[in-house]
Amino acid sequence: MIFAAAFSRFIPHPPNFAPIGAMALFGAAYFSQRVLAFLVPLTGMWFSDLVLNNLVYSRYFDHFVWFSPGFYWTYAAFIIIGIIGACLLRRVRVRNLIIAGLSASVIFFLVSNFGVWASAGMYPTSISGLVICYTAGFPFFWNALTGDIVYTALLFGVFELAKRRLPVPGFQSIITIK
Repeated sequence: MIFAAAFSRFIPHPPNFAPIGAMALFGAAYFSQRVLAFLVPLTGMWFSDLVLNNLVYSRYFDHFVWFSPGFYWTYAAFIIIGIIGACLLRRVRVRNLIIAGLSASVIFFLVSNFGVWASAGMYPTSISGLVICYTAGFPFFWNALTGDIVYTALLFGVFELAKRRLPVPGFQSIITIK
């Protein structure tokens, strides 16, 4: 499900309407091995980044791109979202999912825009430059928030429905890696 969400990034969508936060939250909630809880969603994101950077955005690069410029900020936000998800989603409840989804959007916004300000050279390296950077990124926040909420509801909803509806003995242990 995480890889399906990662590859949904190829479907035309509004800017920043993506499954990034939901992937991190889903991995944190359902993988009992903490290494896999972070590794699987990060791998899904990296593979989709690899395809996007080298096929969709290739006109911006004159060589094969293994990692996006500033990827470490994006991936750091992703890891922080996973940590928050591991804490909030020990028990998957609608209230916890809403809080986690909102948190994912805010964390991604704060970390990724800070990364643009700190490393891209687009804004003055001052407090006012940081404020300008966050202000410029704010219109994209709403799409990210909507994407996080929609994809979180979709991933968790489909999984919970499948757990209840599939008459396969041990289905949960197949999906939740122990």
